[in-house]
Amino acid sequence: MPLLLQLQQLHRARQAKLSCGAPPPYLSVSARASPPAHHRTMSAQCVPLHSELSSEQLAADALSLSVDMELLLRRLAVVVAVVALTAATAAEGYNITKILGDHPEYSQFNKLLTETRLAGDINRRRTITVLVVANGDMGALSGGHYTLPTLRHILEMHILVDYYGAKKLHQLARGDTASSSMFQESGSAPGTTGYVNITQHRGGRVSFTAEDAADSATPSSFVKSVKEIPYDLAVLQISKPLSSPEAEAPVAPPAPVNLTELLSKKYCKNFAGLLASNADVYSNINATKDNGLTLFCPVDAAVDAFMPKYKNLTAKGKAAILLYHAVPDYYSLQLLKSNSGKVSTLATASVAKKDYSYDVSNDRDSVLLDTKVNSASVTATVKDADPLAVYAISKFLQPKELFKVTEDLAPAPAPEGPKKKTKKKKPSTTSAAAAPSDDSSAADSPDGTPADEVADKAAAAPSVLARWVTAAATVAAALALAA
Repeated sequence: MPLLLQLQQLHRARQAKLSCGAPPPYLSVSARASPPAHHRTMSAQCVPLHSELSSEQLAADALSLSVDMELLLRRLAVVVAVVALTAATAAEGYNITKILGDHPEYSQFNKLLTETRLAGDINRRRTITVLVVANGDMGALSGGHYTLPTLRHILEMHILVDYYGAKKLHQLARGDTASSSMFQESGSAPGTTGYVNITQHRGGRVSFTAEDAADSATPSSFVKSVKEIPYDLAVLQISKPLSSPEAEAPVAPPAPVNLTELLSKKYCKNFAGLLASNADVYSNINATKDNGLTLFCPVDAAVDAFMPKYKNLTAKGKAAILLYHAVPDYYSLQLLKSNSGKVSTLATASVAKKDYSYDVSNDRDSVLLDTKVNSASVTATVKDADPLAVYAISKFLQPKELFKVTEDLAPAPAPEGPKKKTKKKKPSTTSAAAAPSDDSSAADSPDGTPADEVADKAAAAPSVLARWVTAAATVAAALALAA
């Protein structure tokens, strides 16, 4: 029996017993002496109850009902907890590389998703359908006939920006529909050439055809569902790659980009100077930009304000903090605004056993970067063209691996108090405290270790779950009592 129905029945039973104890309190004395017919009927119905049960028994029954309701509410809380945990697990997202990795027959398609950097784009999205092709049906996609940019366009045609599970495919309202693909959404497809037509045929067969496919092209057929996360992700196998002349057209290689020149012209001249002065760092970033790079460059005023701390870092620390501003993946501004999460940096791969990551979030139309030491916002777009994105930011990012974690990042925090004794210290000591090097104790402080971050998040989860359970139990009780 549903929990809410049990609660309602218990409540009605309790009201029936309590109503037999005395006339309603809102009746006058005369009315109580001579109750209306419907009250006399109710009283007559209650005579057997009064004749059989004593006041002690009635009290015991009331207590039993209260205990039963409490047990039911506890059961409801357990159900809510399971639902909340399931929802939290689903919210963590998915990994298309891992999903296809469990199916060796799609290994070639999976490899191309990684090489074209589309795997990351898929993982960051919700409500998406991926049309995969088995190794034996890849055709020209596996023969090295296309350049990487062209392959990206072709694969984008196989990623629909809507959810089409197997059930939905066989329940198309008019027997056919058109869905936009990532190729259409990227802006590279002229007109509507990035759309995919989905058609349901007699006998339940479903076919897929690119909007600009030649009349002689044979449609690709739905084979089976590989993986479905309802309304979020559907991975479907189709019989062969979609044919799209626009997607298969050669893509001109991007024009060479001089990072120093680009940064110097827009907002980040001082940061460009820091990169140019460190040959190894500049070489690392420059070699990454053609394969996918997002660079956050502090504006000139932010660099000027940070220079006293920067000068006190060791050579290793300076290299790490510059690489910390570079993310080895392309993030369009739209992706940054619509997705939140932790990103790794070039410093993550360059410095052994160090995290060097930060959180990207959005506040309305602003993109925020939080390092746990300080936070910065994206103030302007310097360049946003796949595979390179450069954004100007309001502050110089300070990694927790080099600086002490700030507990309160609220603007203009009140000072803890005068530190007269600090002024008496030697200048070198004061500078080191303000900007510890990569070898300082602050870098290894337990306050900023990744393990502590995990612990904080783990501690926060039960609190959120408790609020869910409490709220659900309260609502359930209110619904039962109102019935």
